[in-house]
Amino acid sequence: MFATIPYLWHFIKMSSLNISIIYEDNNFLVINKPAGLAIHKDSFNKEEVLTDWIVEKYPECEGVGEPMKLQNGEVIDRPGIVHRLDKGTTGALIIAKNQTTYLWLKEAFQRHQVKKVYQAIVYGHFKDEKGIVDLPIGRNKNDPRKRLAGRGASGVLRDALTEYKVLQDFGDYSYLEVFPKTGRTHQIRVHLKAISHPIVCDSLYAEGQKCLPGLDRPALHAGRLEVETPDGQKLVLEAPLPTDFQSALEYLRKL
Repeated sequence: MFATIPYLWHFIKMSSLNISIIYEDNNFLVINKPAGLAIHKDSFNKEEVLTDWIVEKYPECEGVGEPMKLQNGEVIDRPGIVHRLDKGTTGALIIAKNQTTYLWLKEAFQRHQVKKVYQAIVYGHFKDEKGIVDLPIGRNKNDPRKRLAGRGASGVLRDALTEYKVLQDFGDYSYLEVFPKTGRTHQIRVHLKAISHPIVCDSLYAEGQKCLPGLDRPALHAGRLEVETPDGQKLVLEAPLPTDFQSALEYLRKL
């Protein structure tokens, strides 16, 4: 039986960053990542990032995890980072406080033992209430920022599987619950684009399409994580929908 964790919110401010913490113990914490915050620096982003906040607030995380080599050849540290959310994506993110926990969580993700549930608003109407996208993901040879699913993808193609369920149908838009079974870069965004239902306001994969009022980033939210801790406790960790996402849904429900 999983134990649902209540909203144990407290806020910590670093410069302009307001980070809300959903859950914390001696081994890891789970934050509700805000929109516009990148996890770590990369070849395209040199702004303040989550790993800066981690090192400031949790100096014991320095050295935890594994370094990453960027496309430009630079090697960066990613203290405590077990998995990622894209810069525009909000929601639940796990941070390991020590290397033992990092390795435990890394293996759990690799074995698909961590259940991830997202909410998304996408363009278009779905014929079926439920569906599965099973397409390998590779790089987009025309744009290094993008990934591509299926035919035309370049480089190493990695298996990727995404399930979805339609929660509400608004005709020109749909509200989905999405269950990624693998953890590829941009997976949900790329898979929904591949079936002609890109995420609303995704400037990378729905370029030129109309955003909804109040949204200035992809309408994608990591709403829930289900994970087992090293001591055997099973947790359900939930991040409520952010205000801009709720406002977009309210707008659609009034149409």
